Amino acid sequence: MRRRRRPAERRPAEPRGHWFLVAIAALLMTGALLLDAYAHNVVGETRPPVADYGDSAELERIRAGGPLVNVSGPRPLSARPRPRRVALTFDDGPDPRWTPRLLDLLREHDAKATFFVLGAHVAEHPELTRRVVAEGHEIGDHTYTHADLTAVPAWRVRVEMSLTQKALAAAAGIHTRLARVPYSSGPGAAGLGQLGAMRLLGDEGYLVAFTDVDTQDWSRPPVDEMVLASLARMRKGEGAVIMFHDSGGDRTRTLAAVDRLLTRLERKGYSATTLTDAVGLPTAHTAAAPDERVLGTVLGFAQRASFAFVGALGWFLAAAGVLTLLRLTLFVALAWAHARRARRRSADLPRWTAPPPVSVIVPAYNEAAGIEATVRSLVRTDYPGPVEVVVVDDGSADETGRIAASLGLPGVRVIRQPNAGKPAALTTGIAHAAHDILVMVDGDTVFEPPTIRHLVRPLADPAVGAVSGNTKVGNRGGMIGRWQHIEYVVGFNLDRRAFDLLGCMATVPGAIGAFRREAVASAGGVSADTLAEDTDLTMAICRGGWRVVYEERARAWTEAPASLGQLWRQRYRWCYGTLQAIWKHRGAVVERRPFGRRCLGYLTVFQVILPLLTPVVDVMALYGLFVGDPLPVVAVWACFVAVQALTGWYALRLDGERASVLWALPLQQFVYRQLMYLVVIQSVATAVLGARLRWHTVRREGTFTLPGTSTPPGRSVPQPPVAGRRRRTVRGGNAPARRRSRP
Repeated sequence: MRRRRRPAERRPAEPRGHWFLVAIAALLMTGALLLDAYAHNVVGETRPPVADYGDSAELERIRAGGPLVNVSGPRPLSARPRPRRVALTFDDGPDPRWTPRLLDLLREHDAKATFFVLGAHVAEHPELTRRVVAEGHEIGDHTYTHADLTAVPAWRVRVEMSLTQKALAAAAGIHTRLARVPYSSGPGAAGLGQLGAMRLLGDEGYLVAFTDVDTQDWSRPPVDEMVLASLARMRKGEGAVIMFHDSGGDRTRTLAAVDRLLTRLERKGYSATTLTDAVGLPTAHTAAAPDERVLGTVLGFAQRASFAFVGALGWFLAAAGVLTLLRLTLFVALAWAHARRARRRSADLPRWTAPPPVSVIVPAYNEAAGIEATVRSLVRTDYPGPVEVVVVDDGSADETGRIAASLGLPGVRVIRQPNAGKPAALTTGIAHAAHDILVMVDGDTVFEPPTIRHLVRPLADPAVGAVSGNTKVGNRGGMIGRWQHIEYVVGFNLDRRAFDLLGCMATVPGAIGAFRREAVASAGGVSADTLAEDTDLTMAICRGGWRVVYEERARAWTEAPASLGQLWRQRYRWCYGTLQAIWKHRGAVVERRPFGRRCLGYLTVFQVILPLLTPVVDVMALYGLFVGDPLPVVAVWACFVAVQALTGWYALRLDGERASVLWALPLQQFVYRQLMYLVVIQSVATAVLGARLRWHTVRREGTFTLPGTSTPPGRSVPQPPVAGRRRRTVRGGNAPARRRSRP
């Protein structure tokens, strides 16, 4: 039967603006991660370069020439440093730790040097680049990310060099005509790959710098070895280009070697100067155009913002992991304590002198598929006291009211009213209820025979105002049903055990709950202020000073959404309603009782903030898989799932459920969890934008009803399973059923 929306709940559809904001945020986040991944694609000399071989006439000229090469003309031209001129060159900087110390050392020796910088480092530390230029040193372009120019396409070569020039323009207002190919050494080691890169650089107007002495300081050789290798080139008073590094690792030995080398050079009458000055050329610096400075400023800001964003994501990831582990550990410990207390509580609880009469209220809207199963399960109770069942048909467009009335069961009344919403239906039921103990149950839920008895017993304590029962998923046959079954047992019922001990029960679920009429009245009745009327009512009762407890033996079997779309709509309503309830009862935080601080604090942290941070886990996991080492990501994920599995096993054991369902837990991490935090994101966005969320109904499949639109009076209805491990699910209609004993 086609379902119609409740007329009284026709609210404007929530705006699409929040999805636009989410899309913009996702786009910005993706851009930041991509920029961070690109800028940090620097693995230094620890990665072997692509083998570069080959011979040609051009290569022979380059190999036989000096360390500064110009390939912009028809044939290569090269230059050597003049006698007693030494050009110290430093690659891969600037580095915030080592470059300042190196600059201080050069100033002590009154020496100049050439720094072949990485554009990503310049954009990250522009102040260091400005200091290098201000102190009279020279800058060269060493690409943006230390890319191997022999192994990347031509467009990437141009991008690498151009981005570095823009970073230099923003940092120091200059461009440079010097370039050094990453993974290059002396001109004698050049191959065809480097020749191709050099041609591209020559076309862009660069002079390509090699070296006479590669100290290989990245491998951290002894200091004396680096000094002797540098001096060996200058035995006959020749000039030389010497390669060091000021980034990429511990450069303590590099600093020591430079210090000793400069001291020895001073004694020998050598001059340490820039590369262009050493070969007798004008400075490599040119003034950058204003538009280049603007573009470089934007690039630098974007890169630093991306670095900060990824760093913040790392902290958020750590915070989310710590909070999750703390919550799991604490709640397992509290659940264990609750289980021990529950075993003793049976003897310690006050007892009724006589079973009090009970009114069961069933608000129903278009529940024709399951209303008969619900009502029959309530009548079949083994509760020894009087029980009346009040079914409130809230303007259903189907046969809900007729089916309930046609059953002719004793103690069942059907009240029909125009559609006004679930809170109004509950209020009507309370007004017509004859007794002071009120049990509220949804029209798609089935009680076990002992459920009402277990619900009512804690109310013998006059301080208890409400009792939360144990909601179980009846249609757990499919994957979505299994995921919800795990969530109900682990995420809901385990939490309620902890809430019981802490005295901060957040919700008595609409599917199963018992209330003292006096407690409901003191809370102002069932309010229609939020879409989570059960959470709103529970919070109001707790704020009134009543205790709200959890009774795990009071089981109710409910029909959970059978599709992702239905699940989304249900959880969206729940989450949005919870946000409304938190905001409505925010004053509880400053009240004398600890309920507000505990309950609202928990809900805010673990049901709002943590789900908002949860996408960080997935984003950083994907980032680590594609950008970094995937093994730590896989290890952390496996440990996280293992902890969840252990928690789930214990929760299932407490509830007498089979642990075999946990095989679906790892799969839950890839669909279900993402759906839940997207629901929170959408709910928070809707709330921030001030939109009113309309009521979302869930289409019922009739889990607890045999085939047919209704069950004729007298026909048996599939029953929920009894407690214990001997539990199974009957395939017919996916209805849980008791295992039959042998004759």
